Amino acid sequence: MAIALDQSRTKREYRDVNAWTRLKANSNWLGFWFMLPAAAFLILFLAYPLGLGVWLSFTDARLGREGVFVGIENYDFMWDDTVFWLSVFNTLLYTGVASIIKFAVGLYLALLLNENLPFKAIIRAIVLIPFIVPTVLSAIAFWWLYDPQFSIISWSLKKMGLITQNIDFLGDVWNARWSVIFANIWRGVPFIAITLLAGLQTVSPSLYEAATIDGATTWQRFRHITYPLLTPIIAVVMTFSVLFTFTDFQLIWVMTRGGPVNATHLMATFSYQRAIMSGYLGEGAAISTAMIPFLLAAIMVSWFGLQRRKWQQGGDND
Repeated sequence: MAIALDQSRTKREYRDVNAWTRLKANSNWLGFWFMLPAAAFLILFLAYPLGLGVWLSFTDARLGREGVFVGIENYDFMWDDTVFWLSVFNTLLYTGVASIIKFAVGLYLALLLNENLPFKAIIRAIVLIPFIVPTVLSAIAFWWLYDPQFSIISWSLKKMGLITQNIDFLGDVWNARWSVIFANIWRGVPFIAITLLAGLQTVSPSLYEAATIDGATTWQRFRHITYPLLTPIIAVVMTFSVLFTFTDFQLIWVMTRGGPVNATHLMATFSYQRAIMSGYLGEGAAISTAMIPFLLAAIMVSWFGLQRRKWQQGGDND
């Protein structure tokens, strides 16, 4: 009997050791265990708040009291709310214009910084400054620059004789929109420039040398070498840029708080105003939930439009 128990125990220990050996040899399982802490963090701080927000959007919850389920009542109210649709327009305008200009300027800076410039390391550090400065400090700085009475921009333009009176940057509807867009561009360009520069560093110089020998112009080298090889990085960086811009809150709230007359309200700031400032948590959550389809669309465009191009699989471009 004792011998049988010892044999059973030995077999069990052998199976345990063998299973652990297989686990260590299987890179997929090992990767799974390494990902568990990160997955737990994402579930706790991202998935749970997202799920709670979606649930609140179907309730009449307010600050200080729990809500009851009201179905799509908040979405019906939101559908008929002109301020909500204005915030959607502002968000799409803000995101579209800022993202396009940030990409164009960032790509130009990346190509420029990739050349053999004197003091290149110092210039790269200077370019990165707008991105590493806290958003609130940047917003306050632009708020001073746009001051209706003491704006250095208006003062300089008046000294040059280009204008006769101060520009109302944040008091006029369209001036306010373009002003906050410019502030976002100033903050976002370094991120795109430095990321694309890192991608340019991976392109082999021999490709450019071969193209130059074949008589390719600067534009042809960019079109047929630089851009195709940068496409995966462009997809990633522009996805992040669009997501960061679409969900921007601090810059707008500090500079304009959505004014004048809701002209700069984004969906994020309007959601905050309804949920926190006004106390209607359900309505604010519904506005935030309405942002999800736009964000998913941006991700899908990046993934299917850029990352899955045929040239990556050995075929021709679409």
